[in-house]
Parts: sequence; C-alpha cells; structure tokens
Amino acid sequence: MPHYRIAESAALLGVSDDTVRRWVDGGQLPAERDGAGRLVVDGAALAGFAREQAKSTPDPSAVGRSARNRWVGLVTEVVSDTVMSQVEIQCGPHRVVSLMSTEAVRELGLVPGSLAVAVVKSTNVVVETPGEG
Repeated sequence: MPHYRIAESAALLGVSDDTVRRWVDGGQLPAERDGAGRLVVDGAALAGFAREQAKSTPDPSAVGRSARNRWVGLVTEVVSDTVMSQVEIQCGPHRVVSLMSTEAVRELGLVPGSLAVAVVKSTNVVVETPGEG
C-alpha cells in the first residue's frame, strides 16, 4: 500500500503542507508515522479524501448524455484558420484542448471568456504510473 509524506500529499491535493497538517491535526485526514518516524498518509485514504474534497462546477447544459467525463470551464484561447480551430478551456486546474471545425466554433460562439463544457467519451484512456528510480 503506498504512503505519501505530507509534502507529497499537499502537492497531490494542490494545497500547502500546512493545510494538510491542519487536516491531519483536525482528524479529517488520517495519518501515521512510518519506520523513520515521518508523518505519512495512506494512499487509499488520500485518494478517498481527494474525491470528497473535489468540487465540480455544475454543468449548465442540463442535457442528458452517456459520457461521464464532463468539465465546466472558461474558454481561454481560440486559434482558427479557414477550416479548423484549436479551442483551449480552463476547467478548474485542468487545461482541456479541443480541435474542431472553425464553423463549429462560430456556431457555438466560442471566444475567450465563454462558458463551455468539455465532454469526453472515449474507450481509449491511457493511464501511466511514475517510473522507478
């Protein structure tokens, strides 16, 4: 079972070391001492805590769909030529880039500052783990 030091936990959660320590001290995040006496958080507990803390922006489209991967965000950049466009959306801490027709960009009115929902439906998702060493 993986364990993460306080600094690693903070980096994974996108908060400061002090915030993680406050959560541990307040009993919101369980931690224990490792063999060297360092405070560590169990990986499964950290994953569960991350899921509980995640706050998604409500999807304003009110459309039913089978795709489960939806991120609400703001368009930050649109690069277009005659036929194709690249649209960048900042969805919380995540940058999502989509390639679509310039016609679709015009029809959707996508400009920097527009509210947009990135929807991903894919049977091919690559999952990587950090290399050893």
